[in-house]
Amino acid sequence: MTRSHIRLISFTVAAVLASCSLAPRYERPAVPTSGAYKEQAGAWQPAAPADAESRGAWWEVFNDAELNSLEAQLNDANQDLRGALARYVQARAIARQSISDLFPTIDLNGSAVRAKSSGDSAAGGAIRNNFSLTANLSWEIDLLGRLRNAASAARRRAEASAGDLASLQLALQAELATAYFSLRGADSEYMLLLDSVSAYERALDLTRHRYEGGVSAQIDVDQAETQLQSARAQMAEVRLQRAQLEHAIAVLLGRAPSDFTLAAGAFKAEPPPLTAGIPSALLQRRPDIASSERLVAAANAQIGIARAAWFPVFSLGAAAGYQSTATSTLFRSTNDVWSLGPQLALPLIDAGGRAALNTQARAEYDEAVANYRKTVLTAYQEVEDNLAALRHLADAVSAEDAAAAAAQRALSHSNQRYSAGVADYIEVTSVQTAALQAQRAALDARVRRINAAVQLVRALGGGWSTDDGLR
Repeated sequence: MTRSHIRLISFTVAAVLASCSLAPRYERPAVPTSGAYKEQAGAWQPAAPADAESRGAWWEVFNDAELNSLEAQLNDANQDLRGALARYVQARAIARQSISDLFPTIDLNGSAVRAKSSGDSAAGGAIRNNFSLTANLSWEIDLLGRLRNAASAARRRAEASAGDLASLQLALQAELATAYFSLRGADSEYMLLLDSVSAYERALDLTRHRYEGGVSAQIDVDQAETQLQSARAQMAEVRLQRAQLEHAIAVLLGRAPSDFTLAAGAFKAEPPPLTAGIPSALLQRRPDIASSERLVAAANAQIGIARAAWFPVFSLGAAAGYQSTATSTLFRSTNDVWSLGPQLALPLIDAGGRAALNTQARAEYDEAVANYRKTVLTAYQEVEDNLAALRHLADAVSAEDAAAAAAQRALSHSNQRYSAGVADYIEVTSVQTAALQAQRAALDARVRRINAAVQLVRALGGGWSTDDGLR
């Protein structure tokens, strides 16, 4: 066999090895799923689903201009988002750094040294100059895919970081919408209590006049005042709730609570027409699922890195430059220096270190798979929970509205009976209290229903799309 044949075989073997990877062939882990959501069946489902529309600015389906304005401020101002964006930039930089390890590195070194040798040395205590300028090349030859798997793992972690960023963004958008609708609910509840307080003040004045005229007893006056003060205390509680919600919105928008004010407004939102689609589509829409799945892929690549530790690491080193005792003769051809040669490193005895590394990599992969499956199951649960909430709260709203209407009729009849002198004031106050509670319960059911719609959109992935370049 000639030398050229040997060289050809060597290059062929090297090329084959360079295309090898010790990481297992990656396949997305299987997850439990079904053809439809349990809570999606039933006549409650709207006939005009909105899932065909763009869901980038998903909050616009609620048709609230103030909410749209607040959501538009969130992305640029929220500090949590800024921190998550910085983590994503870091992850991308780490990925680029890992990719750069696949290529040779070239360094340029220069030195200028003036030194005196010992008097007992061969140079006899002479003082000499030494100038050098050298270019060094270093390249690890990735024969078994260690570096490629490291780069792949870093890329997958960067993609997971992008998913974390999108997931946090979606969660904060939903948190802002929920706080906003809850605040509007508090505004409407405050107006409801304000009207009740006005009515109770009039009732207290009337009862006092009746007492002074000998028509009513002192207990009626005390009962009317108790009812009035109780309603005022409830107003204070609602004002506190409203203030805290406003402060929370301010922080979400990256502003000091003292510098942020949201004008009062009535709650008038209705859930938009929504459908959950099919469960399999959720795997593509949820950013936290995508992030978790990318971590599985990164752990799979990490197995290849651990396996490569059993094999030698080949690298190529080279250096070329000039060295001289004077700058004037540094670049003479006779003063050139160079070196070239391969290197091999293979740990022989490590007391089980590489075996432990492989066990760790496999266990990390198993953990990532379990976390991925748990994330998917949690996503299904959140969709089912909010589908159920929308359906049952729709029934609750209807029932509470009917109860509030019946309570208002009872209040009208009770007032008539009291004016006619056939009922005492205890009956009036009881019916007034029941009417107020029924109205508040109907409003609370509406607020909970709209917030369930917000959480359903979040559970379905909001504006998430696999077209975002993360896969």
